[in-house]
Amino acid sequence: MNAETIPLNLREIRTQAGLSLAKAADVTGVSKAMLGQIERGESSPTIATLWKIAKGFHLPLTALLDEARQDAGMQNGVYKTVQFPGSIAVKIVFPFDPQLGAETFHVSLKPDQCHQSQPHDTGVTEEVFVLEGPLEVLRDGDWVTLMAGQGVRFAADQPHGYRAGAGGAAFLNMHHYRPRMQRAVDGL
Repeated sequence: MNAETIPLNLREIRTQAGLSLAKAADVTGVSKAMLGQIERGESSPTIATLWKIAKGFHLPLTALLDEARQDAGMQNGVYKTVQFPGSIAVKIVFPFDPQLGAETFHVSLKPDQCHQSQPHDTGVTEEVFVLEGPLEVLRDGDWVTLMAGQGVRFAADQPHGYRAGAGGAAFLNMHHYRPRMQRAVDGL
């Protein structure tokens, strides 16, 4: 993903929705100033900020991350990994597919790293399949330990999180969206 992907995608999404920066701030909970800085490429948003924006527009995360949205395509058919400052590393495996209502990411955590996520849009379900672990997953208020080759499914419209052990962790993270969100994507 190049440095202009998120700013261009955000501007396109906001414009197609017919929203000013102020109205976009109202629906996302992200300040008008921050949205403007992101659109101008003056600020690199955190993963938490991107989720707030995606939730506010009722869109999947790849709507903001996917280079193909800007016709930039992929380099040799592979998406680049995005390392969010002080946070997780995320790579698109499969961008959002409106037919399936799903998208898949490869997520990496550094040793002893913990990432807590705010609730996603209503009805979003996540599946986690551990590639390298162990990995603890916070779901339904409890931390569940998973080893490589194990997985879990949970409602992601509530607080949830991921915690790596001393050796770090990597996992596939699948997001499944409700039909309302699929209609929002079709409108873009």
